[in-house]
Amino acid sequence: MATYKLVISYDGTAYHGFQYQENAYTVQEALEKAIHKLYGEMIRVGAAGRTDAGVHARGQVVSFRAPETIPGERLGQALRGVLPRDIVVVEAGRVDDGFLSRKDAKGKVYTYTIDNGPHKDVFMRNYSWHLPRRLDLEKMQKTAILFLGEHDFKSFQAAGSPVKTTVRTISSLTVTKKNRFVVLRFEGNGFLYKMVRRITGTLARVGLGKREPGEVLLALRDGERRFAGPTAPPGGLCLEKVLY
Repeated sequence: MATYKLVISYDGTAYHGFQYQENAYTVQEALEKAIHKLYGEMIRVGAAGRTDAGVHARGQVVSFRAPETIPGERLGQALRGVLPRDIVVVEAGRVDDGFLSRKDAKGKVYTYTIDNGPHKDVFMRNYSWHLPRRLDLEKMQKTAILFLGEHDFKSFQAAGSPVKTTVRTISSLTVTKKNRFVVLRFEGNGFLYKMVRRITGTLARVGLGKREPGEVLLALRDGERRFAGPTAPPGGLCLEKVLY
């Protein structure tokens, strides 16, 4: 047996998240079925991040142990031949035994895309959150600075994911605009359940003039959930890269 690492991209529109579920089709199930076709046995995989239903990935990292019947340099090509069209293996290879995609990750990079055009871009409807009203980009950028560094993000966590601590560190959070699209880029050592989407929703409220930076500071510093914003829809979120 050997340990293998995959970097995969997927369009999450048709899936109920990454992690296996009994009554819903997930990315993990599709990937494990493809691996079964290659090896003739069921092999469990682990991912660096458990993306939610409708969330996408360009750089999800997966690890698993399997027989040494397929050379690591051929594994990616073999999997691309049996995977659904909305899941692609970008990189594949053998790694040191003991490597775990989730445990060994040092950080993640996410982006969230907002469609700020007057009407919805039909070709981006599954990959962005349409907000047709004008957003104050400068105000959003200044407020984004408040999230940098180590904080207790408990007021930006959705219920349903027990963790030992809600303290996380965001090392970079930028807000940029190109044509009609506003893109938020997050880099940090880890993110709580729906944390990126809640921060995005909060910054969108600031951009719309419905939240002030001082209120955001209360949500961040004092855990005042009522001052945070709504959870942004899943389609605009993408796991760009896992850092090791």
